[in-house]
Amino acid sequence: MTEIDQRPVRGATYDLLVVGSGAGGLSCAVTAAHLGLRVAVLEKASVLGGTTAWSGGWLWVPRNPLAVEAGFHEPADEPLAYLTGIMGNRVGDPRVATYLATSPEMVQFFRDNTAVNWIDGNKVPDFTDTVGAATGGRSVCAAPFDGRQLGPWIAKLRPPLDVISLAGMGIASGKDMAHFFNALRKPVSTAYVMGRLAKHGVDLVTRGRSMQLVNGNALAGSLLRSALDLGVDLFTDAGAAGLIHTGDRVSGVRLSDGTELNTVQGVVMATGGFPHDPETQARLFGPDAGATHYSAAPRDNTGDGMRIGATVGGVVRDDLANAGAWAPVSLVPDGKGGFTHFPHLIDRAKPGIIAVRGRGERFTNEADSYHAFMRSLFDATSDGEAPECWLIADHKAQRRWGLGWARPAPFPLGKFKRSGYLKHGRTIADLAAACDLDPATLAATIDRFNANATRGEDPDFARGASPYNRVQGDPEHRPNPSLAPLSRGPFYAVRIVPGSLGTFAGLDCDENARVLDAQKSPIPGLFAVGNDQSSIFAGHYPSGGITLGPAMTFGYIAAHVAAGAWVGPSETQLDAGEPNAAV
Repeated sequence: MTEIDQRPVRGATYDLLVVGSGAGGLSCAVTAAHLGLRVAVLEKASVLGGTTAWSGGWLWVPRNPLAVEAGFHEPADEPLAYLTGIMGNRVGDPRVATYLATSPEMVQFFRDNTAVNWIDGNKVPDFTDTVGAATGGRSVCAAPFDGRQLGPWIAKLRPPLDVISLAGMGIASGKDMAHFFNALRKPVSTAYVMGRLAKHGVDLVTRGRSMQLVNGNALAGSLLRSALDLGVDLFTDAGAAGLIHTGDRVSGVRLSDGTELNTVQGVVMATGGFPHDPETQARLFGPDAGATHYSAAPRDNTGDGMRIGATVGGVVRDDLANAGAWAPVSLVPDGKGGFTHFPHLIDRAKPGIIAVRGRGERFTNEADSYHAFMRSLFDATSDGEAPECWLIADHKAQRRWGLGWARPAPFPLGKFKRSGYLKHGRTIADLAAACDLDPATLAATIDRFNANATRGEDPDFARGASPYNRVQGDPEHRPNPSLAPLSRGPFYAVRIVPGSLGTFAGLDCDENARVLDAQKSPIPGLFAVGNDQSSIFAGHYPSGGITLGPAMTFGYIAAHVAAGAWVGPSETQLDAGEPNAAV
């Protein structure tokens, strides 16, 4: 096992080299080391964890062990029926059946053999209310993890995204977040939040950062602990510049500083896709995604794995429904002349908040998934226009839920206003002027919305009709958890620009995570996982966790294939959607 900041030894040979340290890369490294391989992880950034460390930490895994233990025994064909309704004939990709059969086994493996633990998502609905959709039982999330277990390596774990954390402390979805939203309303929540903040204060003084790891930070931290336990060599500031060939086989990696490392079994590309690679975005995103893209993923993710894979014959898929995992983003001034990108994953669905574009018209169901929200914005934007909109809240909603970076009460709003991030107006007309919207159009939009919201209805976009909409709203609000009028000034707005949580287009791979060439033949010794592998869902976003779930599952599979230990699900299991128990 490496020491912190140790450099790779030139010419060293490993059984497996993993390029990237998100959940896909680390799951592969941990599994391979468990199977007896000598493994090195090569990370371009100065910290480990990739996009995973900033994520929600959720995985979409139908028929997972935690759901089964809780009494969820859905028919094997239900998840496939759900995917078929969304993906059409693309559901025939062999990776889909392999994923459904193997992902429960992957969850059990990490639960039994590593420092990773899970909490269930048995009340988390699928994104789309259609045939085969479930209202729960298909998701798992990383359990909270004590950062002190990492010892000095905590310094190498990417901290939570600053603009969505509280002074560097992550807030978990579910009960944890509910307590923070209710901290000024319920004594039990007040006590809970004070306890969390007190622990965080001690962590900052004694450790320099939060030790209460949640969400994706907990997943990355527990995977890192697992890698350390199994003797995986971990190198930061070790970006890959190219691959080494011996005959027709990938046999090593050349780093950006010229160091060459050799491998016996292969190289796994797991560099996080291309959310900050404008050249590839221009080629794959298309004009409707906007001329400029603002991803909420780490800026180190610049398409390295895809470019390097293409130099040895790998093919980047360009036939997906969407090349990006779209998300609404607002631009937070960083005090240095630049911006941090805030992903709006929660606030849009809360009662008292709406989105408008153009002259001030609504264009979508704000409580649908972040991906669907942006897809609607793209579709509503005319050629030549920027795909932008405004999130608008009245005073009550902003103080209750916040609006992007502009935190809810008791945080004061002064700095958000002074920076220009939070537009505001005493009346709707004043707000329209601040946002360069048409006052009459905006007033008419809000009047219509308010009249219907008071009755718990949205005849224009059916907001609050689906289980996902309702879970995203306020469970204590009636008659519709997602709808409330905007009636109490002052009023606030935040500008939304096109962004993403990552990318879907990637290297073409088979069901064993092997990179394929133009003739659909595996390139010997080359694997891709995570966002370097083209989306198994063909660029669709059926549910939360459809990035991390496949990332870890195909990392798990790639490790077994590299170790010569992959049995794989049988044809019967694939046809029936039964979990794979053969590994």
